[in-house]
Amino acid sequence: MTIHLARHSFATLMLTKGVSIESLSKMLGHTDLKTTQIYAKILNQKVIDEMKRVQENMDSQSKEQDDDGSEPSETE
Repeated sequence: MTIHLARHSFATLMLTKGVSIESLSKMLGHTDLKTTQIYAKILNQKVIDEMKRVQENMDSQSKEQDDDGSEPSETE
């Protein structure tokens, strides 16, 4: 295994486990976030999972609004 492959695998694993791109950038020693965005492979499954969480959150807020008849608060 090459150093490049090991770093790439580490970056991909960290992203899939929820580590922010900013934290990962620091872990890898990058001075420019753009380097990390190019270097780290963001998996399609992570995007799908995040979109599902957003949809679930929106559905939950909509259900709460329907249940009590009120508008969602500004903090939600």
